[in-house]
Amino acid sequence: MRSAVTADTPVPNGYREIEAKILEVDRRRLEVRLAGMGAKRVFEADVEALFYDFTDGSIGMARDLMRLRREGERSVLTYKRFVGDSVAKTRAEFEVVVSDFDTTRAILEALKLRCWLRMTKSRISYTFDRSTLSFDRYSGEHSFIPEFLEIEARSAAAIHRIAGLLGFKPEDCRPWGFGELISYYSDRKPDGTGTDQPGSGR
Repeated sequence: MRSAVTADTPVPNGYREIEAKILEVDRRRLEVRLAGMGAKRVFEADVEALFYDFTDGSIGMARDLMRLRREGERSVLTYKRFVGDSVAKTRAEFEVVVSDFDTTRAILEALKLRCWLRMTKSRISYTFDRSTLSFDRYSGEHSFIPEFLEIEARSAAAIHRIAGLLGFKPEDCRPWGFGELISYYSDRKPDGTGTDQPGSGR
């Protein structure tokens, strides 16, 4: 049995991801405000993400996540370990840049990991006060999800402070993963269903 991970547990060789989403935003209006705050645009590209699990679903049942993502010209392999979702989505994150997306995909599949979900989106990211703010707009089969803003910061309090500068309240900041997004907008999904992966609120 693995040891419990809490918000205070050290993450050796890893990174603690703390983030929240603000739904259905007016990106152009917020970009004007971000420019006035001195935020710097650091990324704009299409993103392709493949999510993997073993055939027994053990990664999902632990509420963890294994992801291979192509971010423009860069490819990244990530494992996220569940920590909590009370105020902000919090994960212990282990990430490595890989040299070849397709070869890494073949390695994962050779290890009997199965790709259970593919998601594509366009992303525009800014940095401000040691935080990252990303506008995400899904495409393809998940295009029913409206554009949203994701704020990643060093604490939930920092997320709420930045959200306040943009005109939002703490209750506007959802501690959600993609599973919750799909479930929330499931009435707009063409087939009316959400994701069936165990623990997919990641």
